[in-house]
Amino acid sequence: MRNYLKVVLALVVFISLMSFQKNSKSERIAVSSTVASIPADTLTWKLLGDIKYIRKKHATYGEVEFPQVNVKLKTYHNKTVYLTGFIVPIDAKNYALSKNVFASCFFCGKSGPETITGLKFKGSFPKLKTDTYLTIKGTFKVNESDVDDWIYNIENAEIVSKI
Repeated sequence: MRNYLKVVLALVVFISLMSFQKNSKSERIAVSSTVASIPADTLTWKLLGDIKYIRKKHATYGEVEFPQVNVKLKTYHNKTVYLTGFIVPIDAKNYALSKNVFASCFFCGKSGPETITGLKFKGSFPKLKTDTYLTIKGTFKVNESDVDDWIYNIENAEIVSKI
């Protein structure tokens, strides 16, 4: 009787584990076609994070660390890019795209200014919630001289996908 219970229990566990696997070919095709419809990111946060700083004098702020963007990243300046990240509201009319969620973003001291990109949307201003994870398409701009602006900006931004 004990062996019979063990076999039944093992069979129940085996069937329940197998039920979590996607075996259907149509399900795999649907997933792959959905993924294929979203363009891959042109930029990565790792590439955006490859940055150095040079300490220079500034007329208003005294001594300031100015960013020096890597050569590969400069080739994307004024080109259309795709980037995925989390929405961080700046004020009533401005958003930024962040590598991290709001609780770990640049403003909270958990990361540097290279982990955030300013967004200037094309057309009407969308209503987005904090930490919405989305992919943006737009014109990439690099800023190495204006300390009052983001190091990176995406202008004419459009939402490609919202997850």
